[in-house]
Amino acid sequence: MRKTTLLLPLVVILVIAGLSSIFVVDEREKALVLQFGQIKAVKKEPGLAFKIPLIQEVVRYDDRILSLDTETIEVTPSDDRRLVVDAFARYRIADVVEFRKAVGVGGVRAAESRLQSVLNAQIREVLGADQVTSDTILSEDRRELMNRIRDQAQTSAQGLGLNVVDVRLKQTNLPTQNLDATFARMRAEREREAADEIARGKEAAQRVRAQADRTVTETVSDAEREAQVIRGEADARRNAVLAEAYGKDTEFFAFYRSMAAYEKALSGENSNMVMTPDSEFFEYLRSGTASQ
Repeated sequence: MRKTTLLLPLVVILVIAGLSSIFVVDEREKALVLQFGQIKAVKKEPGLAFKIPLIQEVVRYDDRILSLDTETIEVTPSDDRRLVVDAFARYRIADVVEFRKAVGVGGVRAAESRLQSVLNAQIREVLGADQVTSDTILSEDRRELMNRIRDQAQTSAQGLGLNVVDVRLKQTNLPTQNLDATFARMRAEREREAADEIARGKEAAQRVRAQADRTVTETVSDAEREAQVIRGEADARRNAVLAEAYGKDTEFFAFYRSMAAYEKALSGENSNMVMTPDSEFFEYLRSGTASQ
């Protein structure tokens, strides 16, 4: 009974020590076995691993590709047109031993702070280089610039045990005060273009209106000229017919003309006439002439 009482705690201690000496390395991570802060083993393969209980500890690091959003910074390309740049990077911990030596207990947070400083410096250096203008940054050539930033950042990141996989510029804008000035200039240019278009439209309208007025004048003039020609020909024809009729029967023609004169003179509301009875105008109304 006394032996059982003594063995039971010993077995429990051995079981706990055995379990605490076993740890599992996930396929998405790498692990370091530390002893009093010194690296004793590197576990890169997933599976079970062992350590000395109480003396050694396990530090795990993510082996996947991680993302880092940089702070918004201002850069000045060679054309002195300031730009506000917002970028992000993809990276992974390539060498956990170098990573541990570089950042110590600060871990990923400390590494990202130092990597962000590296990226900001490289962004300013690449985008502010000679022959790099704001138009270049905003064009399709920005891919080459981003690759250059990545390659130069990779050189500095190797000392942190990191591998910079990719760098991308998310946004590239003008500063707020520059945006306001740019929008005002664009608005002024558009208003000037609109005024030019309106002026050209009015000029074209005046030309069309003048051409239309000229066409109307020419058409009316041609019509009046043709009407006068036709009217003259008709008058000539009428006079010819009247002359021919007058030549055939002069007395009847005189009588006809007198009747037409009576009709015109006595038409309308006022048909009163004052003249002497022996006037030639009433020649065909006198009884003597009428009887003839």
